[in-house]
Amino acid sequence: MIHELKKIVQAYLIAKQQKTKTVLATVVALQGSSYRRPGVRMLIHENGEAIGAVSGGCVEKEVIRQSQSVFQNGLSKMMTYDGRYRLGCEGILYILIEPFEPNESFLQAFEMNLKGRQGISITSYYSKTEGTDISYGSVFKIDQNDYCLRGAFTLNNKLNIFSQELSPCFKLLIIGAEHDAVQLSNYAALTGWEVTVVAAPSEDKSLLDFPGAQELLCIEPETLSIDDIDDQTAVLLMTHSYVKDLKYLLRVMKSRPSYLGILGPAKRREKLLGDLIERHPEIDDNFFDIIYGPAGLNIGAETAQEITIAILAEILAVVRKRKPIMLKHKSSSIHSP
Repeated sequence: MIHELKKIVQAYLIAKQQKTKTVLATVVALQGSSYRRPGVRMLIHENGEAIGAVSGGCVEKEVIRQSQSVFQNGLSKMMTYDGRYRLGCEGILYILIEPFEPNESFLQAFEMNLKGRQGISITSYYSKTEGTDISYGSVFKIDQNDYCLRGAFTLNNKLNIFSQELSPCFKLLIIGAEHDAVQLSNYAALTGWEVTVVAAPSEDKSLLDFPGAQELLCIEPETLSIDDIDDQTAVLLMTHSYVKDLKYLLRVMKSRPSYLGILGPAKRREKLLGDLIERHPEIDDNFFDIIYGPAGLNIGAETAQEITIAILAEILAVVRKRKPIMLKHKSSSIHSP
């Protein structure tokens, strides 16, 4: 996921200032089952410090140990980790370990890409044979330009290829600034989402009131910009004021987020939608398909923290197109549709 790659790049920039070498480990193939799927990455410093993970914590020590040869000779390598007799996952991981030395052009393009909320394509060249090869490595495509992670890279199209498309960072727009909005902001940020909070100017709030949020907008509904609300955005109406919720709903009705949640009971939702239709009878019926209210899954949530978990779980289910069930009732593998 791109938010994990974002943390890796941020960690690299710090390591670069400290003149510390780094290598990147990527799961490029999997035989059987595992905690995470191909495409997960971790950055390793030459002192053994790691950012990110390629599993649930059981594989990382071996990856760090095997990365030492990459620091020494600068050559990418393949390693395998057979967890069939050591882990509960019962799978074989194929992990590419390569020097991570992105140039300034990549760093600038990556930063612009994040701001522009565009996707990234990554192609990794590897084999399932353990050992080193100058042709092992990854190529990032950003805005139609290719970037290698290091200078010495010889492309070999005869190798296996792992391709990955990373969507822009998922964004959560929280309209409301009460205690439950604080919890939602914090939990969503821990999930890796970019969080923007909207509060009325009269509420006297600052960004420090919302842990994890990247942006606080103290504006009236009429001045809220909807240009950045895309299909990688979820919106939560939770001002605890019917009038304010209605005004914001009227504002966002022309946008198409992937999810629009409304806090409060079903009767309140129906009244809001009824007032919306009364003012705009021509509204597209498809708009109502993205509305979820009361927001959240039915898990018996009571506290603000529990309600936050219920809401985040519902958003994930909607954007991943999954029907929530207990995994013990799932007959196929965990990661299958």
